[in-house]
Amino acid sequence: MSLTSLACLGDLPAEEWDALVPAGQPFLRHAFLTALEDSGSLGPNSGWQSEHLLWQQKGKTLAAVPGYRKSNSSGEYVFDHAWADACYRARIPYYPKWLGAAPFSPVGGRRLLGTPDAAQQLLQALPEFLQQQGLSSAHINFTDSRDNQLVGEQSEWLHRLGCQYHWHNRGYRDFQDFLDTLTSRKRKQMRKEREQVVAQGIEFQWLEGAQITEAQWDFIYACYANTYYVRGRSPYLTREFFSLLAERMPETVQVVMAEQQGRPVAMALSLVSGDTFYGRYWGCLAEFDRLHFETCFYQGMDYAIAKGLARFDAGAQGEHKLIRGFEPVLTDSWHYLRHPGLRSAVEDFLQQERDGVRAWAIEARDALPYRQEQA
Repeated sequence: MSLTSLACLGDLPAEEWDALVPAGQPFLRHAFLTALEDSGSLGPNSGWQSEHLLWQQKGKTLAAVPGYRKSNSSGEYVFDHAWADACYRARIPYYPKWLGAAPFSPVGGRRLLGTPDAAQQLLQALPEFLQQQGLSSAHINFTDSRDNQLVGEQSEWLHRLGCQYHWHNRGYRDFQDFLDTLTSRKRKQMRKEREQVVAQGIEFQWLEGAQITEAQWDFIYACYANTYYVRGRSPYLTREFFSLLAERMPETVQVVMAEQQGRPVAMALSLVSGDTFYGRYWGCLAEFDRLHFETCFYQGMDYAIAKGLARFDAGAQGEHKLIRGFEPVLTDSWHYLRHPGLRSAVEDFLQQERDGVRAWAIEARDALPYRQEQA
């Protein structure tokens, strides 16, 4: 058996990779990851260089991790910039590092693909790989419960907690059925927000990936990119990525277009797989009162209810989601740091941070809009 790295996932047959990916995890599929690579969204200039790890026996892949050699910490959503800054001040090299993740996608799920035994052997071979490659550390972000068990058995790995906000469909018949579970004040607030959007003459149209024209993708990309430009940053994804995504995974792509007098003014792009609605990208080219909440949240809730989906994962951060019914959910990541001094300092920090995150997740529930019997 041997650990090998792969600089281009397209060199591995899709069926061989996807055989290791659990159902309902679109961000790990061969189609999604190769769309990132083939579109130029990943590469040396982005700080993300593909370096997938494979555990193989006689040419057969038994386990794998989608991996990347990182020269910065952008697009990870598990923030270690302070660790990198401390290393810079102490003249300890922090980059390059290795990251196991779905790029630009703060979505929880399996990262150690394959059977538990093979995945554990891959994990045990990782420290030697880091040393050989001159990499300072390894990080595995947004792991699931099985990964947590496997990595947690390795004493050298440090555990980090985060918090996101997910909405749960408890068998609602329609949006009004959901509203009926809320306190009177919050119910009125959400209803008023939706009415304000309607009063501006805005209507919504849902499109699946295969239905979207290239001209519509131009508009979608312009909206997406604008969310970065207004903050003085460059977008992570290229325009070509969106076309490749629609071509390779059309059944998972759902876009809601907001239109005023037949003219598109905003959009939200999501992926749907299994029982989950994944809200991913939003953007608008003009400002409209309450349009963000309607397009990003309420439209997605409507869709999830209509399709019988159990969960709406709206991505990282955003405490404003709490008052709209998105509940705090703890997330996990794991970190292997080769430098003993850095490891010791980070271990102490993470212990305190975990306590704080757990406390916040409990406190945050006080902001939820549900009536007491629903909480």
